[in-house]
Amino acid sequence: MVWRSIFLISLLSLVSCGDGGEGNWNNPYPKADRLANTFYASFDKRPKHLDPAQSYSSNEYEFIANIYMPPLQYHYLKRPYELIPFSAAEMPSVRYLDDAGKTLGKKVAVNKIAFSEYTIKIRKGIQYQPHPAFAKNAAGEHLYHDLAAKQFEDIYVLADFSETSTRELIAQDYVYQLKRLAHPKLNSPIFGIMSDYIVGLPELSKTLSAAYKEGVKTVELENDFYLDLRKFDLEGVTLVDRYTYTIKIKGKYPQLAYWMTLPFFAPMPFEAEQFYAQAGMVDKNITLDWYPLGSGPYMLSVNNPNLQMVMERNPNYMDERYPSKGDPGDAEAGLLVDAGKSLPFMDKIIFSLEREGIPYWNKFLQGYYDSSGISSDSFDQAVSITTQGDPTLTDAMETKGISLLTAIKASTYYTGFNMMDPVIGGLSERARKLRRAIAIAVDYEEYISIFLNGRGLEAQGPLPPGMYGSREGRKGMNPYVYDWLNGKPKRKPLAVAQQLLVEAGYPNGIDTKTGEQLILNLDTAATGPDAKSQLDWWRKQYAKLNIELNIRSTDYNRFQDKMQNGSAQIFEWGWNADYPDPENFMFLLYGPNGKVGKGGVNSANYDSPEFNKLFEKMKNMDNGAQRVALIDKMVNIAQKDSPWLWGLHPKSFSLHHDWYHNIKPHVMANNTLKYKRIEPQLRAEKRGAWNKPIKWPLYAMLGLFILIVLPGVISYRRKEHGKGGMR
Repeated sequence: MVWRSIFLISLLSLVSCGDGGEGNWNNPYPKADRLANTFYASFDKRPKHLDPAQSYSSNEYEFIANIYMPPLQYHYLKRPYELIPFSAAEMPSVRYLDDAGKTLGKKVAVNKIAFSEYTIKIRKGIQYQPHPAFAKNAAGEHLYHDLAAKQFEDIYVLADFSETSTRELIAQDYVYQLKRLAHPKLNSPIFGIMSDYIVGLPELSKTLSAAYKEGVKTVELENDFYLDLRKFDLEGVTLVDRYTYTIKIKGKYPQLAYWMTLPFFAPMPFEAEQFYAQAGMVDKNITLDWYPLGSGPYMLSVNNPNLQMVMERNPNYMDERYPSKGDPGDAEAGLLVDAGKSLPFMDKIIFSLEREGIPYWNKFLQGYYDSSGISSDSFDQAVSITTQGDPTLTDAMETKGISLLTAIKASTYYTGFNMMDPVIGGLSERARKLRRAIAIAVDYEEYISIFLNGRGLEAQGPLPPGMYGSREGRKGMNPYVYDWLNGKPKRKPLAVAQQLLVEAGYPNGIDTKTGEQLILNLDTAATGPDAKSQLDWWRKQYAKLNIELNIRSTDYNRFQDKMQNGSAQIFEWGWNADYPDPENFMFLLYGPNGKVGKGGVNSANYDSPEFNKLFEKMKNMDNGAQRVALIDKMVNIAQKDSPWLWGLHPKSFSLHHDWYHNIKPHVMANNTLKYKRIEPQLRAEKRGAWNKPIKWPLYAMLGLFILIVLPGVISYRRKEHGKGGMR
């Protein structure tokens, strides 16, 4: 009987490796979810903040932008980027005021505007997600706002609260959230910039800080206290009625509308802070920073950053529809198939922790992730570059029905010159020509090809494509570095750069004043073997002009110190747009924003009186022909002075399976999951086809096992029979 038992155990082991979902054994998801309307994605690091007053990172916005509802959002399909109402019933109205509070006309000069007042009307009937903070008893009292320590004994996660409820979103919730920007315990990252604009915000911060220091208890709780912000006034934010509030800012700042798309301006019910402020909640890590409370299309149901983050459809989400209009070509691309249908399409979003790129990439190819970026390690497997330099999918990807989408990011990576440096800086013609010569010699097209797999576009100026005021084609070309040939910009010949060096007093890279080779310094925080090839490339670019480039590598803190005190000479830097307005890039070259002595974002310390004057006119103007004309002049001045090697605008590459629909890159919006749709049946079929189990090795192993074991079993049985005969 022993050999029969061994055989049965082996057979059962083989059978137990059976269907894991789609007929494959490697499916990481439960079999019951085979046809679930679930989107599968990944994350590689834990979100630090999910509180909308504190969060300001892209990996955090991936979640909270789909949970909270600011007043405005971007149209999903239209380019250039268009603002539309989200939780607001209509676009905010603006009126301009003088110092005495008198209303001014719409076309009044900017310097006459003392204040701008925005009136925001909120949609009626929006409900928050189900949450225990809203739960009440029969007497109308909140069930969980004043809990004793003993009541927390069986509470470990938010889902352990048995009762949930909701309420209508009202204007007071937006007022409450704006006050939270001044909260002394939150340290909101936009408090500084908003203090420059929202009337009374700095004063509110001082008042709240004093209240904490004095131990003022505005609401008594058994275990803790918090500041009930309803009891404090914010001068510049006024509650008009249940669905209307106003924001009063200093001067004119049209960019405020873009800020209204971010979670900083989303509503926050006071019940959330009362609920989460209790000591027992903090002890269990049940906080607003861990469990957001919003009214958007999704709600966070699982927060386990060591394994999974899960968002589920908010059952109380308002009636929002997929866009019925887009750009030319959107209909042909299938982006209007779902026009007018109710959002969101997907029931659940599961983000799984993936620390390593190769396992993640393999799971995507197996169909277990619905979309993927492309790492350098997998680039050649996914993408081929044509002889014209255009990216295209490999045959292996096309066979699987995978599609490739690319988009130029609203970012710029540049090499800056310290304009305070006595050699490379300044606005003299000698320094200008030296910088221009270097700009021609440094071949960013080659850099993009070698180090970015072609994922970038050489920059012609500070504005990335798609930004208001940016120019395409010949009009956008930098005429000091490029020539227009055969319908596209082509970098000027090296001979032009060499002649500029002669005119600058450095023929063949020799300083005519000293007779010695010109030596310049690249200050960088890049170190280690991975950076060596790039740094060697930089040396070769300058060597074209017989200029010696000295690499001064330090740790990042030391590099920051050099930037702050102005001892850096040449450096690499970058900027990602906060909002799609040219002011958000042009201020990188505005003199008063200089890094040295001012701590600003102008890292090159560029200070052109002409550029500064135009910037001050342009920055708060409404979009129109006059503003574009000013932008054109500013760009031309900066191109001529060349405080930067204009560098590149990075390009994102993303891959998508053919069961994943309504994909159009949007580099500004973060709340786009609601527009996406999947076909679970098609996904299940393809997963099954791509992951069919190969069983013959198991059968072979079983056969080999039998061949090895069977002689021993036979011998054993003979001995047993032999013993029996002797008795």
